Amino acid sequence: MMYEHTITVYNSRRLRLVKTLSDRVPLSLLGETGRGTAQGAPVEAAFSPDGRYAYVSNYSMYGPGFGPQGQDVCSPASGYDRSFVYRVDLRRLRIDRAYEVGSVPKVVAVTPDGRYVLVSNWCSYDLSVISVRKAREVRRIPIGPYPRGIAVVPDGSAAYIAVMGSSHLVRLDLHRWSTTSVEVGPGPRAVVTSPTGRYLFVSLNAADRVVKVDRRTGRVVASSVTGSEPRSLAISPDGRALFVVNYASGTVSKLRATDLHVLQTIPACLHPIGITYDAPTRRVWVACYSGSIRVYDDH
Repeated sequence: MMYEHTITVYNSRRLRLVKTLSDRVPLSLLGETGRGTAQGAPVEAAFSPDGRYAYVSNYSMYGPGFGPQGQDVCSPASGYDRSFVYRVDLRRLRIDRAYEVGSVPKVVAVTPDGRYVLVSNWCSYDLSVISVRKAREVRRIPIGPYPRGIAVVPDGSAAYIAVMGSSHLVRLDLHRWSTTSVEVGPGPRAVVTSPTGRYLFVSLNAADRVVKVDRRTGRVVASSVTGSEPRSLAISPDGRALFVVNYASGTVSKLRATDLHVLQTIPACLHPIGITYDAPTRRVWVACYSGSIRVYDDH
């Protein structure tokens, strides 16, 4: 909750709030000398494979020694301040570590082996690679204007980054750290992979479409109109259904993953922006820009 400066933790079975964490941390946690605290602005989260930690990006930092804060329209020449990713200990439910990254970090992803945390930096046009063992950023990889969604394939060989200011994804080889481009269509925002890793699903914010990409050929093999400004995506654990929030339409769509046929579209809220699938309960969680959360049964 970047505007509320909090991270909220819920019990997914009982649908109850467990704890609200403040994004305020001591400056010493950020490697700064002197007394005092700083605030973040939590945006996105990803979990370690063992479920021990959550990694949370902060749009900007606020406090002594920080500024100017970022904006949505920007470039590396804007001179916006660097930010941090927090690590949340999920046993103690507290922020216990922070990693410096680029300017206005957005999406976070963790590699399947838990070795690296990948962070797309919206305003510095690059990707931070955090080494969990070394507890710091070890690489900064140029991506292009407005990098956003990240999907790591199940075998950990590559990651795909949606470059929203373009018409392509960037494929990052996680062994050689080299990059290539995959054309998908205008304004790619979010990307998820099928359970087998054979296919990618991408929301095209500028085209009001969701597309399916065959990783072997690099070609779009299916496309569907879901609503206005499709944003975040989630896929069911069995890979049979895809879910997308349509930001400007205020709806959520469920698609058949094989051919992207729209199975259902329902009203959600004003500006639904985030979505995830909770496998144990078969529930879909939707975050609304107004600050509310909607939970739907997928039965």
